[in-house]
Amino acid sequence: MKPLKEKISITIDGDVLEKLKQLAEKDDRSLSQYINLVLKRHIENEAHDKK
Repeated sequence: MKPLKEKISITIDGDVLEKLKQLAEKDDRSLSQYINLVLKRHIENEAHDKK
């Protein structure tokens, strides 16, 4: 069975990373969990906008 999650390496602007860390902490999530949530919401919004 294929793992549900995969590790990747990306480059993010320092100011964006700091804001993401703050927002993740405020939402009581890890940085990884928060980025995953934000990306899922963005994908859902894009799919919804295309309809």
